[in-house]
Amino acid sequence: MKYLHLIWAALFRRKTRTILTLVSITAAFLLFGLLDAVRVSFEQAGQSVNGAERLQTQSRLSFIQTLPSALESRIAAVDGVKDVAYANWFGGAYQDPHNQIFTFAVSPNYLDVYPEVEVDPAQRKAWDATQNGILAGEALIKKYGWKIGDKIPLQSQIFPNKEGSKNWNFDLLGVMKSKDGKAFQSQMIILHWKNFDETTPYNRGQVGWYISRVKDVNDADRVAKAIDALSANSDHETKTMTEQAVMANWIKQSVNISLIVTSIMGAVFFTLLLLTGNTMMQAVRERTSELAVLKTIGFSNTSVLGMVLAESVLLLLLGGIIGLALVSVLSPAISQGSGGVLNLPRVGGTTWVLGVALALAIGLVIGGLPALRAMRLNIVDALAGR
Repeated sequence: MKYLHLIWAALFRRKTRTILTLVSITAAFLLFGLLDAVRVSFEQAGQSVNGAERLQTQSRLSFIQTLPSALESRIAAVDGVKDVAYANWFGGAYQDPHNQIFTFAVSPNYLDVYPEVEVDPAQRKAWDATQNGILAGEALIKKYGWKIGDKIPLQSQIFPNKEGSKNWNFDLLGVMKSKDGKAFQSQMIILHWKNFDETTPYNRGQVGWYISRVKDVNDADRVAKAIDALSANSDHETKTMTEQAVMANWIKQSVNISLIVTSIMGAVFFTLLLLTGNTMMQAVRERTSELAVLKTIGFSNTSVLGMVLAESVLLLLLGGIIGLALVSVLSPAISQGSGGVLNLPRVGGTTWVLGVALALAIGLVIGGLPALRAMRLNIVDALAGR
């Protein structure tokens, strides 16, 4: 520590270069923290349903497989179940087929199992009484400038209407607002399941999935197993999970999150290794005569080696800590802004330890060669400019 002032002065000898390098390191560790949070959120999802107030029951075979509507009353009769609602995927697109909007056909009591979603009582009453009505999330209302009473055209990618067309028209009757800012419904549309079922010739009374509220969150695991037992050894076996686990499962079926995160981070840190390594080599090369002077006045080879290594490690640690600190600030904001789609965990001890370890390891690797060169420096040759 007694040489810290020398290390700090050498590190910021070229302030612009050091600051730009520090920004690159910070960006790399910011990306590392965010991607690691995404990975952890998907790995943790579905490990246990204890503590979950809502459970989602879908076909064990595939999400696209429907379930019989008769299952609703059987799930409602399970001990520990408070309420049961159901929904089907509609797959709506607005104006452009690529402009997808999460659109579900839902049971009349769907909103009752989502107390965090708020709808004006008059709007809810109008929606209940209008089979062709829809409720849209507040975020969608603002995005597209919709108003209550507008006719909203939606194109289903899967389901045709009675005329055989996939173009549907609905009456916008209300707005869904999130009380806590996290409800996913603020970014989606719901329509009446009965209207959907009677209009399209393909559904025929089938249900996409069931949503159950449990009376005791600590009893959720038992309730989930009891629900799945209802359809055991049948042609419609079910899998009951938390809503977060279901969403994670959807994404896992499409992509390998861990592989993607590892690949991206490998590329980022390899690039960082080259960038910071070049910076350190250049910094030591510029100070050849200064290092020779240090040796002349009594600094040992080991001391010079340690100072160069410390300079490299300090640079990486500064950038790493700043980057991970930014993740701690940004993660809650991203989770809130996603409307519940992403629930990134806070930066935990494991991430901090891994991040600091990576900073130390990279610092030692990139500082190793310049430090060895400084240690082996010949005083006479260095002062002579050779």
